[in-house]
Amino acid sequence: MAAPLSRAEKALRTRRRMLDAAARLFAAHGWARTTVEDIARTAEVGVQTVYFTFGNKRALLKELLDTAVAGDFDPVATLDRPWAREVLEAPDPAGQLALQAAGARRVLERAAPVLEVVRAAAGSDPEIAALWRANHEQRHTVQLRFAEALVAKAGGALRGGHDAGSAADVAMTVLGPETYGLLVAGRGWTAGRWERWAADALVRQLLP
Repeated sequence: MAAPLSRAEKALRTRRRMLDAAARLFAAHGWARTTVEDIARTAEVGVQTVYFTFGNKRALLKELLDTAVAGDFDPVATLDRPWAREVLEAPDPAGQLALQAAGARRVLERAAPVLEVVRAAAGSDPEIAALWRANHEQRHTVQLRFAEALVAKAGGALRGGHDAGSAADVAMTVLGPETYGLLVAGRGWTAGRWERWAADALVRQLLP
């Protein structure tokens, strides 16, 4: 017989259920048309449970985004996660770019729908606009660190005179949720096809 769940385990399961419900509703109906009441009903909890757990709908969205990007509830920065360390430690430039594309695919398969909700809501909600800007800055920080490692592995010479800053800009564009959403959600590409294209595009744009 399985051991009974602890109070903390029950609370975590309920939290996940509310986040999953919010993700489905935001994707189906958008930010503005989804209410806390809708989330509570779908998650089969009381409205006050949602407020007690998250505080408000914006805080729920922020946690939903954070957990979708990370893939878990662990408070570990992206650059400290195993996949990012693998990127930084890759022995050659082309291998690094392939790992960047693979890592981006895994993140975007989870997070692209949530990122689209945040992007769409940012135009009408200043607090969500700040959340979108913060996410953009975080992505840039990660890509800049990857680009610095790439420059070092390439002996300081990238294609077209790119330095770490502009290489990060290229990676932000190729690996961003906007490009992923256009090709995968908009044009019907598989995530695997997108990953292969992204890795090839980065090599063609950045390596001599």
